[in-house]
Amino acid sequence: MGLERHLTEVRMHILVINPGSSSIKFSMFVEDAGGLRPLYEGEFSGIGEISAALEFHDTAGKDLSKEAGGVKGSSMEEAIGTVERDVGLKGLPPPDAVGYRVVHPGPNLRGHQLLTPAVVAELHKTVAYAPLHNPEALEVIDEMMRRFTEVPHFACFDTVFHETMPEEATVYPLPAEVRAQGVRRYGFHGLSCESIVAQLRAAAGFAFPRRMAIAHLGSGCSVTACVDGKSVDTTMGLTPMGGVVMGTRPGDIDPGLVIFLMRQAGATVDSVEEMLNRHSGIKVLGGVNDMRELRRREAAGDAQARLAIRIFSNSVVKAMAGFVALHGADALVFTGGIGEHDAASRAEIAGGLVGLGVELDPAANEIEQVESGQSGERVRKISDEDSPVAVYVAPAQEDLMIARHVAEMCRVSPAAEG
Repeated sequence: MGLERHLTEVRMHILVINPGSSSIKFSMFVEDAGGLRPLYEGEFSGIGEISAALEFHDTAGKDLSKEAGGVKGSSMEEAIGTVERDVGLKGLPPPDAVGYRVVHPGPNLRGHQLLTPAVVAELHKTVAYAPLHNPEALEVIDEMMRRFTEVPHFACFDTVFHETMPEEATVYPLPAEVRAQGVRRYGFHGLSCESIVAQLRAAAGFAFPRRMAIAHLGSGCSVTACVDGKSVDTTMGLTPMGGVVMGTRPGDIDPGLVIFLMRQAGATVDSVEEMLNRHSGIKVLGGVNDMRELRRREAAGDAQARLAIRIFSNSVVKAMAGFVALHGADALVFTGGIGEHDAASRAEIAGGLVGLGVELDPAANEIEQVESGQSGERVRKISDEDSPVAVYVAPAQEDLMIARHVAEMCRVSPAAEG
């Protein structure tokens, strides 16, 4: 079945899938005459483990997981079957289109894509560019397309927002034959950054900041510089491994260190990649990949936890300061799990930027964000009224961005036979 049926419907229901290495986040949006709004969201976590669990609720907070029944998630395929069952519960609308967050499109795809056989085949060539993210996403895409054959499927990439970066921000100083293989700075967390720009444009009572630095801080972390709402520079590069220090990734390191690691007895490409993707960063410095637990350990006098936090904060300060120096800044924005919810990290990072005109309002910074859900979260200002550079906290609404792109692609894509 082609796209024509979906183009003529008054109401379009868009299922958004955000896959992780052991989790699947999913949400449903409806687009009608009133615009785009969320209906429900859920997360299947701990896939492949005894602790596999499902959280599933509508926008009013009603728990739908009990209606869904038993949880089966011993494998990704089984988990996807559970998701398929849940989105088909009685009273819930079936999807008219499905959109996926995909971290890396590889060197040959630009822009978000309708998932044709040719596009899917191209994506299967991209594993080396994002080995921590793309394999799981492709497994989910393949299985979902097999189960939902009557609707169009779309990939939305974390890199697209950064396609506006100039050459001086994307080109590596490497031989031409290497660059010809698609080796360049792509940038990631683009859907998150795009959502920040959209929220700041829509926020009442705030002047839209022409120059801003966005710090997406979670398990993965990056800083992006934007001018007039467009990406001009970012910390991540060819892969999501570089830039600032992250939960299990080291961020920027001396390239010679990789060569040093490869020369160690028993080292292989796979073993070094495993170390840099899964056994580095905050986790190995502080013993845990959880900022809340690190803060508890720090308060109890754990010197390693404090060191991990300092190294993390310093790396973010250096990135933000560099972008402020290069592009100027009217605002800094914190988002992601740490950025949204850890007031201490925000205070430490902002404290390192006082010399550049950043002054927090300590009371505003300490207010806990208690609202949740796509419709409940809001931009809030946490800087002092006299601060030359404004500081905001905002949610990373990646799923909403995916739904918007899917709705737009359904309107403009040519008919495709499914």
